Amino acid sequence: MDMKEIHKETEIKMKKAVESVGREFTEVRTGRAHPGLIEGLHVNYYGTMTLLKQMASISVPDPKTVVIQPWDPTAIVEIEKAIMNSKLGIMPQNDGKVVRLSVPPLSTERREELKKVVKDMAEHGRVSLRTIRREANEKIKKSEHDHVIAEDEAFRGQEDIQKLTDKFIKEIDNVLAGKNKELEDFN
Repeated sequence: MDMKEIHKETEIKMKKAVESVGREFTEVRTGRAHPGLIEGLHVNYYGTMTLLKQMASISVPDPKTVVIQPWDPTAIVEIEKAIMNSKLGIMPQNDGKVVRLSVPPLSTERREELKKVVKDMAEHGRVSLRTIRREANEKIKKSEHDHVIAEDEAFRGQEDIQKLTDKFIKEIDNVLAGKNKELEDFN
């Protein structure tokens, strides 16, 4: 494997790791209603775990309410179960046709708890990036050992992988800072 392939593959994996952290962050509620809170929930729909966004329309009529309108009204009970089993901490209400979620303002304690949760999510993302870096460096060393690349090219390659890692860790840190600000701003 040459350096360009290793670099490109590593960059793609790191982008996916950062995107994954971003998706996890959208599921953390900040006191403002938005579809991302529940889009990723899996609902037991006739024995199959199905994404909520694939079985219902999700709307936000005002900043404190999320409305879920399932295409099959018989799924309301399972949707409610999925919401109650999630980390949202919101009690769903239904009228037989739609499920409403009233997003309460965050207490100071809950806000601090959520900051710890997003900090842990960010750290898991950083660990993923470091794992990807280690795998790339192992590929570089193997390529050098197999005489596919020269020693100085391997050294430069490892430096490039480190720069890539630093860049994506900075991206995770920026997303974390934004989420923390979001948690502070909404009451």
